[in-house]
Amino acid sequence: MVIVETVIPAPYLVLAAAVCTQSGQALGKHLFDRLDALGVPGLRMGLAAIVLVVVHRPWRRLRTPRQIAVVLGLGVAIAGMNLIYPALQYLPLGVASSIQLMGPLAVAVAGSRGARDLGVVALAAAGLWLIRDPASGTLHWQGLVLTGLSAAAMAAYLLLSRALADSFGHSALAIGVPFAACLWLPCGIASNGVTMFQPQVLAWGVVVAILSAVIPYSMEMAALARIPASTAGVLLSLEPLIAAIAGLLILGEALSMHRWLGIVGICAATAVAIRRTEHQRGQPKSGLEADTDRSRCT
Repeated sequence: MVIVETVIPAPYLVLAAAVCTQSGQALGKHLFDRLDALGVPGLRMGLAAIVLVVVHRPWRRLRTPRQIAVVLGLGVAIAGMNLIYPALQYLPLGVASSIQLMGPLAVAVAGSRGARDLGVVALAAAGLWLIRDPASGTLHWQGLVLTGLSAAAMAAYLLLSRALADSFGHSALAIGVPFAACLWLPCGIASNGVTMFQPQVLAWGVVVAILSAVIPYSMEMAALARIPASTAGVLLSLEPLIAAIAGLLILGEALSMHRWLGIVGICAATAVAIRRTEHQRGQPKSGLEADTDRSRCT
């Protein structure tokens, strides 16, 4: 893995991470044939936490009560981001991923009142209106609520990540995921019982956890050490479009032209907002503003 990360150009690593994330989420949707809305994120989070803890051993960096408190908050935010999984019972993957991206977009434009920023908001709003597209079928309110909560949790994740940037850098995710797993896993076990531990279910869960969390996380860590956070953020803003393609190829979720245009509009609005925000603030040392991969361990 280290050799691959060294040879592959950093921008391609970011794009590959996005493809892995959304492909993993698409495969995770198949788990709803075996597990319920609590079991799928519970299994994914639990397995991802085990791998991340073994590989990164992040507990050695927790030293003060404040760090522990912020990490606990980060874990709650990551747990909230995983609400996108039960939302996938009601929404196509591309639509859910686009709505979830509203969280990072809100963080990027918060407090801005320039004409260009208002244009970004207008473009995102137009994208949401196009995604709605009643002619293509109703978007169930349950899915919209769950994805909206996931977007809010992603926004909280980005803000809390900044608080941990100096102490933990890109290891924040490896620290927060185990706390998030502690919230999801008991609920999943209580709701699904021994089904969670059937060999086929566990094997499928390992594939989903590694593909949608562990591999993308490692790729993005390597990429962010070599390119500016704004560049990574712009590339990661393409995730809803990648999600729509993954939904089409893996799940057979065909979207209308209106929804494709809406997804493109949201991707464009987020890319512009992230790029503009980074130029206004200067490049952050940690690169965590670009860490929208959270959705993976989301």
